[in-house]
Amino acid sequence: MTTAVAAPFRFFSLQVARTRRLGPSLLRVTFAGPDLHAFLSDGRDQSLSLFLPRPGQSEPAVPVELGDGWWQGWRELPDDVRAVMRSYTLRGLRRDALGRTTEIDIDFALHGVDPGAASPAGPASRWAAGARAGDRVLLLGPAVEDNRAIRFRPPEDTDLVVLWADETAVPAASAVLESLPAGTRVRAWLEVPAAGDIQDLVTDVDAEITWLVRADTSRAASASTPLALDAIRDGGLPHARAPYAWIAGESGCVKALRRHLVRECGVDRRRVTFVGYWRRGLTEEQLRERE
Repeated sequence: MTTAVAAPFRFFSLQVARTRRLGPSLLRVTFAGPDLHAFLSDGRDQSLSLFLPRPGQSEPAVPVELGDGWWQGWRELPDDVRAVMRSYTLRGLRRDALGRTTEIDIDFALHGVDPGAASPAGPASRWAAGARAGDRVLLLGPAVEDNRAIRFRPPEDTDLVVLWADETAVPAASAVLESLPAGTRVRAWLEVPAAGDIQDLVTDVDAEITWLVRADTSRAASASTPLALDAIRDGGLPHARAPYAWIAGESGCVKALRRHLVRECGVDRRRVTFVGYWRRGLTEEQLRERE
């Protein structure tokens, strides 16, 4: 199988090295593979495409030739055979003494995997919940450290970084917090389904991090606005001359928060990076069709 595509991205054949449950809704999967030495990334909110096998498959089904025409070839595979493709962000990586990548971490937001869940699990949640060492996947990732799939790019004059993320974007927000220079002023709101999903983040920045737990509020789980919206309305943003905001998660929440930051808080819209990682009521396949 050909694994190269045009730089700055290429395919990597990986295996699960280990898994670790981070909380009721979050699971970390560590991947390794012989060609990870070519995986290069500056981290932050590095976007990745992960190809997963369907139930009963030992590896994801993809076209034999993964060159420039891989997308069309993948689309032409039968629906019940074609590998499940999902978008994730890089949580972390480890390198050997020569600086070559040996392992990468991806954090999965789980839903519907526990008995009695209100909604059924999607294919990625089902796969992650049952992942075992040696399970095989395919990853489309960066071969160049600074690439267009990194969106967190604060201007040089930024004097306050504002972050919002739901559980799907918490891995990226956490990586961002760990990557910023010591002393950077940060105001972050991280929204998760349960108190057990709160994590201890190690960072040298001057950060005020607020974890918002949906289970602790009376708001319905289907609400289309982030909990941070009320928090910002009540307390406002710290004074800053040139703030930069990065907001990511459910599309409706991202839209509502971006509107508030620009219209009510006066943040220059050109200094707001916003990414809809998912949309309530739609699968990633449905979103892809719409786009």
